[in-house]
Amino acid sequence: MAYHVPALLDESIKGLNIRPDGVYVDATFGSGGHSREILKHLTTGRLIAFDIDEDAGANIIEDERFTFLNQNYRFLLNNLRYLGITEVDGIIADLGVSFHQFDEPSRGFAFRYDAELDMRMSRGMKTKASDLLATMTEEELAHIFTEYGELPLARKIARAIAVAREKAPLKTAEDLKKVTAHFVPPGHQNRFFAKLFQALRIAVNNELESLKEFLLQSAEILKKGGRLVVITYHSLEDRLVKNFMKSGNFTGEVSRDFYGRPELIFRLVTKKAVTPGRAETETNKRARSAKLRVAEKIK
Repeated sequence: MAYHVPALLDESIKGLNIRPDGVYVDATFGSGGHSREILKHLTTGRLIAFDIDEDAGANIIEDERFTFLNQNYRFLLNNLRYLGITEVDGIIADLGVSFHQFDEPSRGFAFRYDAELDMRMSRGMKTKASDLLATMTEEELAHIFTEYGELPLARKIARAIAVAREKAPLKTAEDLKKVTAHFVPPGHQNRFFAKLFQALRIAVNNELESLKEFLLQSAEILKKGGRLVVITYHSLEDRLVKNFMKSGNFTGEVSRDFYGRPELIFRLVTKKAVTPGRAETETNKRARSAKLRVAEKIK
């Protein structure tokens, strides 16, 4: 299995509108698929790649124009400034969990393996998914299952976990699946567990807050005319990206000046989200939920 196959690769590279001498950021390096394509379009330009996962370091590209940082993209601004970079021409972020993370049982991301409930994007992080199941209150668990998993029976699921952990800790994927199995709607087992595990993963990695910080910093570091390209895989991410590109905030409400003129940061390059075509989804089923949005900084 490949480390990762990037979704919407051609569309995202086109969206960056790469200048040969420009400075670009790949905020989620992973297997380096986007980075390798960006480098093909650069001559004297420069590419800085971020990835919080130590395993991504195995894919580093040997190229003098390329710099890899084993850092969370939420620290984008400070790291670029440390490198002496005050503005960039384009930023791309593919927010999906890599194939490697899903397919390596020890990482604990996938419900199809009876592995430890880990789910940390970086092994340097202290809190695992099993730790959250052990320490979160019933109300806190219900909150993440509602907000991050959009599960209709969130409170009952949280209650079942709270009762079960009094007898024995929930350490593995199978432990969690057994406790929650009777909440699965008939014929929707995979969808239910995907949402349940997604909720835990988002909570473990503080993903939505990290995304917000990244977007705000992207707007600050992009030069006028620079492009922001983001690929999302679920509605929670996509809503934040869509609203931010539209309005410069996360509510989607456009602010207006004294004269009623909209105060915008970006021009939408993609009016609607770009999704994979049939040919791509037939060869890469994991791309089916991908949505690409592109915006250009206007001030």
